[in-house]
Amino acid sequence: MTALTLTGWPALGRQLFPGVLASAVVAAAAMFLSQHYGAPVMLFALLLGMAMNFLSADSPCSPGIEWTARQVLRIGVALLGLRITTGQIAAMGWHPVVMVVASVALTIGLGIGVARLMGYRSFFGLLTGGSVAICGASAAMVLSAAMPHHPMRERATLFTVIGVSALSTLAMVVYPMIVRAAGLDPVQAGIFLGATIHDVAQVVGAGYGMSTATGDAATFVKLLRVAMLLPVIAFAGFMTRAHQGGAVDGPRPPLLPWFALAFALLVAINSTGWVPKAVAQAGMDLSQWCLVTSIAAIGMKTQLKELATVGWKPIALMVGETLFLALLVMAWLHWGGAAPA
Repeated sequence: MTALTLTGWPALGRQLFPGVLASAVVAAAAMFLSQHYGAPVMLFALLLGMAMNFLSADSPCSPGIEWTARQVLRIGVALLGLRITTGQIAAMGWHPVVMVVASVALTIGLGIGVARLMGYRSFFGLLTGGSVAICGASAAMVLSAAMPHHPMRERATLFTVIGVSALSTLAMVVYPMIVRAAGLDPVQAGIFLGATIHDVAQVVGAGYGMSTATGDAATFVKLLRVAMLLPVIAFAGFMTRAHQGGAVDGPRPPLLPWFALAFALLVAINSTGWVPKAVAQAGMDLSQWCLVTSIAAIGMKTQLKELATVGWKPIALMVGETLFLALLVMAWLHWGGAAPA
């Protein structure tokens, strides 16, 4: 595209275009590598983005990268609503619903409590606990978008996405061996995989790698966890209001940001059956593009030397949350609480 063509754009579009384009190119490269090597696309996007960090430092790309990391993320989150329907949630019965609600609440509560004991803010515990308990890197991005601005927020988000992606990949390999050793039947195995592996792609890979019945159960339980995004976003909004209400001039932030309302609306619309499959699939593909592009932009904004200073405590926190979730779900299955309806 020539400079002459760009001069016809509105001023904001001309300012943002280079950074948005750079982020999209990195996202495309990450998707290509992920498809060919089978590693998490979010991890590729982060690593490639960090390699292109120089683009965010006083360059024409800087405004567009900043906008992509914030606004494109919110669009991708809203479109996640096309993944699930209320019918899918109801089809699993009430036992898995209770298990998912309890495990998400307890894991997030553990994360917040331990984070505070370690000297971190409650928001960091919510970020790591929510990413482990709900849907991995996507949940980390969602919760980060709903939290108040802080100089360390993007660094914490980046660390959480890297950590949860690595743990999710490890779980995809190890957890199928665990459920076989535990003697779980195919549906119980699917419930365990869907309730404990962090990212959707790894859940699908682990579940259908065992059997169709295991994959179906794992996918439905995972969708239940994805549905927990909305109440957890509301909780993050409540924490943000409580944190900022007395310390910031001007209107208080909304309890539910616009992208959370759009997420809920799309779930409701998708549940009616009026959305053609092709349209729903296109929306899910666009959501994936938006999330990968935004994480690439966050990678561009982050310097490796900042990640080297995080220390062992955040790593221990995320590993502890992951082990806690796995033990909690296994205990639930052992005592028959999550038997299919």
